[in-house]
Amino acid sequence: MNVLPNVWDYGQLLAFSGLDGVTAYEDGLCMRTARNEISFELKNIDPENKAMIRYIGSQPEKVELTGDYFCFYANGHVSRGVYCDAWNILLEGDFQLTSLEPYYDVQCGNGKTLLAVKGRLQPEFLMESMDHVIDTRLQFLRSIQPLDNVSDATQITTAKALSQIKSQVYSPEGMIKHYWSTPDRWPHKQMWLWDSAFHALGMRHYNPAMARDLISAVFDLQQDNGFIPLCGCPTFFYPTRTQPPVLGLAMKLVNETEAAPEWIAELAPKLAKFINWLMANRDTDGHGLLEWAVEVTANCRSGESGMDNSPRFDDAIQLDAPDFNAYLASECEILAGFLPDQQDYWMGHHDRICRLMNERLWSPEQNLYVDYNVVENRRTDILSSAGFLPLLCGAPSQEQAEKMAAHLTDPTTFGTPLRVPSIAARNTEAYKKDMWRGPVWTNINYMIALGLERYGFHDLAKSIVQDTLREQEKWYLECGTFFEFYDDRKEDAPRDLERKGKMPAGQFHPLMMPFHDYGWSGTLYLEMVNRQEWR
Repeated sequence: MNVLPNVWDYGQLLAFSGLDGVTAYEDGLCMRTARNEISFELKNIDPENKAMIRYIGSQPEKVELTGDYFCFYANGHVSRGVYCDAWNILLEGDFQLTSLEPYYDVQCGNGKTLLAVKGRLQPEFLMESMDHVIDTRLQFLRSIQPLDNVSDATQITTAKALSQIKSQVYSPEGMIKHYWSTPDRWPHKQMWLWDSAFHALGMRHYNPAMARDLISAVFDLQQDNGFIPLCGCPTFFYPTRTQPPVLGLAMKLVNETEAAPEWIAELAPKLAKFINWLMANRDTDGHGLLEWAVEVTANCRSGESGMDNSPRFDDAIQLDAPDFNAYLASECEILAGFLPDQQDYWMGHHDRICRLMNERLWSPEQNLYVDYNVVENRRTDILSSAGFLPLLCGAPSQEQAEKMAAHLTDPTTFGTPLRVPSIAARNTEAYKKDMWRGPVWTNINYMIALGLERYGFHDLAKSIVQDTLREQEKWYLECGTFFEFYDDRKEDAPRDLERKGKMPAGQFHPLMMPFHDYGWSGTLYLEMVNRQEWR
């Protein structure tokens, strides 16, 4: 690829990639572009630490900014920096380092400055050729063939997505025996279940072997009883919650890119064990449909669902959920293909779950699938994007699917300026520009598009994907990043949306705004833009 990401703005993340060598989960050096100045914040475990790399040269006429390299061109002068390894950054040009104690070391020599995590400085890097180190970091990007017949905006946004996906990769470490990925190197940092599946889908178009590793790594944390945790790291995993089961979907699509029958044979029994664990442990009323674990936490009623603060969960009660059961039925259908000797068993579960969804979760009044309150034995009245996901597993009839599809062009429900909103437009009482209370999420749009394709709504699927891609490109070109979610009304910039509450007036907190350089927004951009039928 001949183009490099070239937009400077706040919130872009830099870190050493496992594609280039050994990473370090605990003390690897992570940086984020600063707000209101051309500088880098050095991130570590101390949120009060203000260590920074400040650019003090003239205003750049041109910027190059990847996940592990940066260069500023100003008045014929070049200032640049590059990761040498997980702990060391080599700088050359007009930079000033501030507030480094007690976490960082510095050494100068040979016209360069080396900045490193305390105790990790390797002075021999000062003797390295800057050009050579940069060329090494850019090898992955330059190895990619550019897409044919796409706009300049698509080309440069693709370069950003590739740079971002590279920086998300960690090398094997501790309990995680494979290369693995994170939604963002700060503040999430850990490996997350469904995020990893979506990361693999973007990676499959460029490095199928790495895509397989990103999925295998999730199974490295699987427990003997089949449970796979919501998230984990080389030394710890979350012991009581899981996350949406979409590993089979990712395995199937990665395998379509490059067949790896031994890999499927290894992981399919592990996936089967996980799905059996879900069926045994997430059906609280014994009716046969699954309910997400819920929490009595103001801004995260159901982290397990991934839709943390959706109004679906405001009452913190158990719900037979259309998204959970759609994922489950889809995984059963996929397992029937992976394990032909168990085909009847898995298709039996698929058919049973689809039948129960139609009996209990289909609302003939709303023409959409909704949650079912298992405590009060009634359907809820909240229309959410989760209601479209049964398209993914083939639960609705063609007639039902047509009624569902009609919502996607109805401005009173889901035909908003940017589709697909996380709740229906007419649900004004619950609506907020806050995460899952209205804004649009790339991963849900992607899965809805897959479901629409299954039912022959090819033009509708393409239009939703195209709208999603153009919105991502627009905001990358303006803000330099992929955001966690986007405004369904197209009224506000993504970074002005709320995140589990409104930022206090006159204050700024980066965790109370949509995360920047967010993993699956970038990787699914790559997945969608690489599909010829959607381009």
